[in-house]
Amino acid sequence: MDMDDLRTFVAVADAGGVSAAARRLGLSKSIVSRRLFRIEAELGVQLLARTTRGAALTEAGVTFRDHAARASAEIDTAREAILPTGDLRGHLRVAMPLSFGPTHFAPVLAEMAHRHPRLHIHSAYSDRFVDLIAEGFDCAIRVGYLQDSNLIAKRIGPIHGKLVASPDYIEKNGAPQTPDELASHQALMQGTESWQFQDGNRIVTVQPQGRFKADNATALAGAAAAGLGIAWLPDCIIHDYVSAGALVPIMTRYPPPPAGAYVVRPPGQHPARKIRVLTEMLIEHMAGNPEIWGLDR
Repeated sequence: MDMDDLRTFVAVADAGGVSAAARRLGLSKSIVSRRLFRIEAELGVQLLARTTRGAALTEAGVTFRDHAARASAEIDTAREAILPTGDLRGHLRVAMPLSFGPTHFAPVLAEMAHRHPRLHIHSAYSDRFVDLIAEGFDCAIRVGYLQDSNLIAKRIGPIHGKLVASPDYIEKNGAPQTPDELASHQALMQGTESWQFQDGNRIVTVQPQGRFKADNATALAGAAAAGLGIAWLPDCIIHDYVSAGALVPIMTRYPPPPAGAYVVRPPGQHPARKIRVLTEMLIEHMAGNPEIWGLDR
């Protein structure tokens, strides 16, 4: 049985349809359909029930999907074990944050593509929380304070940030001097997150409140510059605003603890070599280019 056919079946099963799987794999729908037909013909059973909304696994398909996924992973592991060096091949699907991805991480993917011309790289940029397993990603880059999960994470570098507000907001509302005073100010947030601050060796956690929210750090920086409230933002996002005087660091006696940038992947015994290579390149990129992360300012 052809391994490409197996991988295609797993992609269709996880994506819930031929069209979605074809987009993930970078293939035409006709190729995906032909591969599915070959597998079902060879097995003599129907694995997928086609519907107007996609495809659903049959009982046989549910059983076969798990075996097919394990077989594909084992073949990949075996190939890497006997060929530990040389060009990477296959596909790499990586999810990246929209706030940092295009400007800070995309150059690393471009360099990876140059070094490994047989590797197909598909990247998706969004600040929403991506379900790696359900959406078929090999890995993701996440920035901030990592939440507990069953994913495996590798830290690739620190992310430093500041609490900032515009001069206009400070003139009208004053600037908080302690974490307790944040309760009387408008906070600009991505959701319902908490903010942490260092008070000597102690970490102080507050639950800010505000009426303006956005799922993108660049959008929050613009809102802060417009005088809508106070925001905690990474240095690499706010550097130009601060340099121009559009945003002012506040409550500097209580700096936020450094966050981090991470490569996260679904659980498994060994990470694929393509993920290890990407992780190493990202670590090198962050350490070797402190100026773009605000680490030398």
